[in-house]
Amino acid sequence: MTTRRFAPEIFHNVLGALEPVARFANGERVIVETVDAWGFDKSGVRRQTPPNPMSGPFYIEDAEPGDTLAVRIEAMTANRDEGWTFGPAATNVVDPAYAASLPKRERVLWRLDREAGTARLIDPPAALARFEVAFAPMLGCFGVAPPLGQAISTATSGAYGGNMDYRRFGPGTTAYFPVFAPGALLFLGDGHFCQGDGEIVGTGIETSFEVELTVTVQKGRKIGWPRGETRDCLFTLGNARPLDQALQHATTEMIAWLGQEFGLDPLAASHLLGQTVRYDVANVFNPAYSVACRLHKSVLAALA
Repeated sequence: MTTRRFAPEIFHNVLGALEPVARFANGERVIVETVDAWGFDKSGVRRQTPPNPMSGPFYIEDAEPGDTLAVRIEAMTANRDEGWTFGPAATNVVDPAYAASLPKRERVLWRLDREAGTARLIDPPAALARFEVAFAPMLGCFGVAPPLGQAISTATSGAYGGNMDYRRFGPGTTAYFPVFAPGALLFLGDGHFCQGDGEIVGTGIETSFEVELTVTVQKGRKIGWPRGETRDCLFTLGNARPLDQALQHATTEMIAWLGQEFGLDPLAASHLLGQTVRYDVANVFNPAYSVACRLHKSVLAALA
């Protein structure tokens, strides 16, 4: 099957049961253009207002409620030479007494060297004159239509995915989403040139992308929250506020995964996770925080 390219004409600020802009076959490989979190495209033209305009929705053939949609991120190619972030750190990630002393929040620009795979501040503080970061692309916001016919802002996230801002959702990762609507209705956007854990300044380095994906329907595989798989690890995402509720969702989903597909009862799963689990604070800026419960595959390789 050939790889199909799709350049959207419209973009949405919600994930919901909207009219599909295209239909993709089960197992199809596609390249989709995205705009940045403020709606600017590869030419610097603003195509939509914030927050996080999404490409889609894409109707995936054969997907029905109760299935799982597997979205493998094959590649992400930044398609312009400039990105942006905000600074300083968000007030909710520092002590309240310290927050008042933070400088004014401002948008700053970065020069993207796509050939070298690095980014530098265009007007850096003196101490960061030689500072650069490596290209580590990721999708900040993507997912499927939520349940009950809802349309939910791309500012936040839930069991359907959305604005999770987890830095492991990049090339080589397969994301798994529960399907709530016929066709799943996949949305994607908010690409980051790179981003640290937590998205503590409220952004990664925001820019526009071409995103190459393979979409596959897993019939009858029922999951509760987004899952992911890389070459080395499995992870589950919980999206909620407060942070401990997000962790609870992620942990519950991982225990369910270990039971469904690896035969571990809750006690065995608890022993395993108690000594080997890793937690990543994916996002602490959005209306719903995101926590990843992560398990290295070498742990599972040792199971009988």
